[in-house]
Formats: sequence, C-alpha cells, structure tokens
Amino acid sequence: MQRVTGTPGQGLLGATLGFFIGFAAVALFGPTASKFQQVMHLSPLAIGFLVAMPSLSGSLLRIPFSAWVDTTGGGKPFLVLLGLSVAGMAGLSAVVAFLYPARLTADYLPLLLVLAVLCGCGIATFSVGISQVSYWYPRRAQGRALAVFAGVGNVAPGIFSLLIPLALGTLGLTSSYLIWLGMLVSGTLAYWLLGRNSPYFQLRAQGLEADEARRAAAGYGQELFPAGSMRDSLAASAHVWRTWALVSVYFTTFGGFIALTAWLPTYWMGNFGMTAIQAGMLTAFYSVLTSLIRVLGGVVSDRLREGGENTAILALLIMLMGALVMIGAQEYQLAIPGEILLAAGMGICNAAVFKLVPQAVPHAVGGAAGWVGGLGAFGGFAIPPMLAFAVRDLGKNGYSIGFIIYLFLALVSLFMVWILKYSEQPQAAVLPAAEKAVVR
Repeated sequence: MQRVTGTPGQGLLGATLGFFIGFAAVALFGPTASKFQQVMHLSPLAIGFLVAMPSLSGSLLRIPFSAWVDTTGGGKPFLVLLGLSVAGMAGLSAVVAFLYPARLTADYLPLLLVLAVLCGCGIATFSVGISQVSYWYPRRAQGRALAVFAGVGNVAPGIFSLLIPLALGTLGLTSSYLIWLGMLVSGTLAYWLLGRNSPYFQLRAQGLEADEARRAAAGYGQELFPAGSMRDSLAASAHVWRTWALVSVYFTTFGGFIALTAWLPTYWMGNFGMTAIQAGMLTAFYSVLTSLIRVLGGVVSDRLREGGENTAILALLIMLMGALVMIGAQEYQLAIPGEILLAAGMGICNAAVFKLVPQAVPHAVGGAAGWVGGLGAFGGFAIPPMLAFAVRDLGKNGYSIGFIIYLFLALVSLFMVWILKYSEQPQAAVLPAAEKAVVR
C-alpha cells in the first residue's frame, strides 16, 4: 500500500534548512578577502573574481539540478549539491590550515578558485528548493511559501558576513573556516533527516506510474506536476519567452543581491576605510534586510491584483532610487540609505519574480525555475568583476561610479516587467495536448 509522509510545512522546513546552510557560501570570501589579499598580494580585479567565484557554480548548476527535481524530487539534488559544497569547504580549510599565512602565495590562486567553485555548489540549492516547495503548495499559497523559503534562506550570507569578522578577530582564519565546515556538515545531515519530497515523487518512488501518481497526489492537495524528463522540462520552458524576461529581471535583483553581499565588505573597507567588523555589520544589515523584506514581497504579490507584475514594478523603482543614491554617495552617511533602498527593492522584486514563474510557465515550473534561478543568479558572478574594473580604472571614485551598472540593470528590468504586465497570459486551454495533462 502506497503511503505519503510529511506535510507542506515539513517540506518547506527541510528545503529552507538545506538552502540556508548551502547559500551561506555567498559570503565565503567577502569578509575574508582582505586576509588573502594581504598574504597573496592580489589585485582588486583578482579579488573581484575570488569573491564572485562561488556564484559561478551556484548559478549555472541551478539549471540542470532544478530540472532534475522534475524527475526525482528535491531530495537527491539537494544532497548532491550539499555534498559537493562540503568537499570544497574541506579542501579550502585544509589549504588555509597548512599554507596560511607564510606559504600561501599568488601561485595558489587557481586552487582557491577551484575550491570556491565547489563551495558554491550549495548556492544552487535555491532552485532545487523553489521547485520542491512549489510542488508541495497550491498555487494560491505559493507566493507566501516561496517568499518564506527564500527569505529565511537568504539570511544566511548576512549572518555569516557578521559572524566571520567576529570569528577572525578571536579565532583566526583557520578556525573560522573549520567551524564553517562543521556547520555545513551538520546542516547536510539535518536535511537528510528532515527533507521531504512532495506526494507525487514519493508515490513515483513507490512504483506508481506517472498518471496514477498524479491522480493519487492530487488527493493530497498537490496541484502542480512536472512536464516529464529533465530535457522536456528545460526545453518546454525555454520555448516560452516569458522565461527569458524573468531571467533578465532576476539577473538584476537576485544576481545583484548576491553580488553586493560579496562585494560590500570590500566597498566599505576600500572606499571608507572601515574595519572588517564594521564592514561586516553593514553587509549583514543589507543581506538580512533584503532577505526579510522578500517575505513581505511575497505577501503583497499574493494579495494584489496582478500582484507579481505590479509588485515588481514598484520594487524596481525603489532599486533605481537606491542606485542613484549610491552613485552620488561620497560619504558613508549617504551610502547607508542607498544600501537600504537597494535592499528593499531587490528583496521585494525577488519574491515577485517567483510568484510569476508558475503563472508564466505553468507546464514546466522546474525547468523555468532552473533557467530563472540559474541564469538570473549568474549576476552574482558577473557583477563583482565589473565593480572591480571600475575601481581598477577610476581608483577610489570607482567604488561609487560602479553602481551605474545597477542603474542600467534596473531600467532594463522595468521595461521587461512592463511587457510582461501588458502581454496576454498563457492559458491551460491553449497548451499543446501533451502539456495539458500536467496543469492542475
């Protein structure tokens, strides 16, 4: 006899925990970059790539791993990504323990970059969790559930941005990274114990055929179902132009959020001469505020008529104002309000985007979440080197002028959301026959 264990709340708890511990890698080098720069004599551009490197795997792996959810559920993809992150963190801790500071030279930069890529695999759990939570919850409650998942998980880099400078001052770099490794291992084990796939994937694992599993899972309240194989899910969503519009918006807001979380410690210390602890506190404030306000964005987008589009437009206007303030900020007293506006705009818009994903691509949520979450988060890798280029070419003034990048991205994203708002929404009735069966 087939049996389903867990509830939507338990599915949300497990996914949020796994994402929280994996997503902390965004802050892997931001608070510690100055330590590596001092002993390895790295250029600003090299530091820009170092702090961004975890976001390379953390963004691109979201695409195949999110689609993998559509074939097996979220459990296996979650554990593989967290396992790779554990391996990278173990290697990084070993390098620091045996080489730092006397023997850690610039020759080891390629090794650090490779280990950073492995550590960043945990960041890719975001799109896995988005798909996992989406399949647990009915459409009417997805905005709030996904906002809680992403909002709580996104707090991790902020917390680590604050704790790492404190740990560095008392324990040193080696002990700080070893403690991080222990927390990552503990979080991986906790997900293994608590993570739950939605009813459909549990029933499929027990031997039911796809159609039978859909009918049975519908009795447990599941409304969304996968389009088929990994390739089917990615291909189906790739043929919908709305997927790419949402990618561009998410590149700006979530990719921009990851980029700033990694870059802000360097910005505050290099531009205003702050200590590592002061820079860590301001970075943590930005990261936590962005994450918590994302929950509010999910609630608002659930309640407003055309809530996803209208919420995104409002949020991007707020972000636009924040970018303008940061460009003109010559004193930290003005940069702090600019940081707050950026946090509010990005956080609210991040929630609005994933309110729109099931609405825009209802027949391939996993594939769409992979494209949006993966290529969108690629901004976390692409933007920090751009900010570093501004500093290299313009000197200290480049720290503020570099925020022109965010001004441009916000304008492009506003245009994209405007098109989404006034274009005809897809309806189940006009989907191809092969796809109608997956819309519930």
